[in-house]
Amino acid sequence: MSGLLQDLITDRALARPEAPAVLSEGASLTYGELDAGSNRLARMLWDLGCRRGDRVALLMPKMPAAIMSMLGVLKADAAYVPLDPAGPAPRLARMLEVCGCQCILAAGPTAALLREALARATLVRRPLLGWLDTQAPWDADPPAAFTAADLHGLPATRIAARNRDTDLAHILFTSGSTGVPKGVMVTHQSVLRFLQWAWPHFGISASDRASQHSPLHFDLSTFDIFSTLGAGAQLHLTPPGANLLPHKLAQFIRKSRLTQWFSVPSVLNLMAKLNVVRSADFPALRRVMWCGEVLPTPTLMHWMRCLPHASFTNLYGPTEATIASSHYTVPRPPVHEREPIPIGTACAGEELMILDSEMRAVADSEIGDLYIGGVGLSPGYWNDPDKTREVFLPRPGGAGPHDRIYRTGDLARRGADGLFYFAGRGDSQIKSRGYRIELGEIETALHALPGLRECAVVAVQSAGFEGWMICCAYVPARGRATHPAGLRQSLGHVLPAYMLPARWMQCDTLPRNANGKVDRPEVRRRFLQAEAQADARAPRRASAPAQS
Repeated sequence: MSGLLQDLITDRALARPEAPAVLSEGASLTYGELDAGSNRLARMLWDLGCRRGDRVALLMPKMPAAIMSMLGVLKADAAYVPLDPAGPAPRLARMLEVCGCQCILAAGPTAALLREALARATLVRRPLLGWLDTQAPWDADPPAAFTAADLHGLPATRIAARNRDTDLAHILFTSGSTGVPKGVMVTHQSVLRFLQWAWPHFGISASDRASQHSPLHFDLSTFDIFSTLGAGAQLHLTPPGANLLPHKLAQFIRKSRLTQWFSVPSVLNLMAKLNVVRSADFPALRRVMWCGEVLPTPTLMHWMRCLPHASFTNLYGPTEATIASSHYTVPRPPVHEREPIPIGTACAGEELMILDSEMRAVADSEIGDLYIGGVGLSPGYWNDPDKTREVFLPRPGGAGPHDRIYRTGDLARRGADGLFYFAGRGDSQIKSRGYRIELGEIETALHALPGLRECAVVAVQSAGFEGWMICCAYVPARGRATHPAGLRQSLGHVLPAYMLPARWMQCDTLPRNANGKVDRPEVRRRFLQAEAQADARAPRRASAPAQS
């Protein structure tokens, strides 16, 4: 499939300009308004010097103007770089340094954050600033080159595109193991190829009303936005703050009469644990999809019992492989609470490979390192060829420099049924007392216990003989008095003693990162802090007398 992402929406606007496109609590845009507004923004960016290959950063809440901004940047032949409007400023400063953007488009309550990020960043050139509110929030440095009011007088006709489908559409930053965020380059072509498979596979059409739940800087939003608008359907933006209020999300699904829901599993898990989904709820909902984490099997069983009319699909894939690389639609509710849910089979044009440390294929049922090849692979990390070479590798026996595979860092196996199964992270497998332990297996067993709403298992290095200490942070189910001794006893019925957590921490909520996933580094930090405080409170032993 050739073409550009913005062409999808232009075609829909020409066919049905009055059809609703983007809807939120405070504002909405028709396809005609979305197309005209993005054309005006593209012309403004072009007049200010934006050209093919330039990067334009977006710093704004999830709002219709943000979707319009993405399209406007693409129509100016540039690539958009969505930034997290929740900060923190030092991380945003580093992203601005890495991407070297020509312009920043901002809106909403982001002025103080942007000011601090710019003050911290060491930039070769100061980016231009466009405020997509009627008035810029300050007149000091950097001055706003334009505001939303300045766009109204510009022609709504489209400027001629010079981009090719192999050019960048956007750069999405992910966490780096060194603490430096990595900018994943995503092309028009890779997104379009995934959409070409997804539209007929899921039956997405102009009659759909799809959720837009994920943050705009998270790759799940790419699917939400372009699969929906490219089909001429309605994109419903999740209300601000609703992520922390599961009953509000349920109300949003009902009120919007959504036909499609797509989110990270932790959202589905919290909604199930708080019992906000009723039997035969959401009658319009046809598809429930998740990606980004493992969905606990008890949670899936709950949703499938409540919504027998909907299909449930597990999508798997890292940002580096564009949205998703494999899929599995669950044919029936699982029978057992510990029954694993496959990541399934490769999407069209994709390939999953399980290799050993010598880059040789492993036998079926054996766990190995998961690699991805195919049409969705990113060109790599922006301005970071060394990091790119570390994980984008030549295919074993490949024919040329473009025959590459991506090392995901995940572990997986292929079952006798031919399906692929996620087996944890390579860095979440520890060795304690001589045993190899997969922390995800412990979490799976914990999720099957009735007294927990959610949990996270991490490991911290120990000075003891075991090498690693297993730690569990948990949130009790509402109205349940849950204590570590009882959890440990229940867990001991299904796991061997060496896999039982040694440290427990009860929480009101688990920390989340900007993508809505459980923030495991923060959980680990809290346990380390608790250990340090316990060591500081412990009485010091008297020194033994010197021996003559």
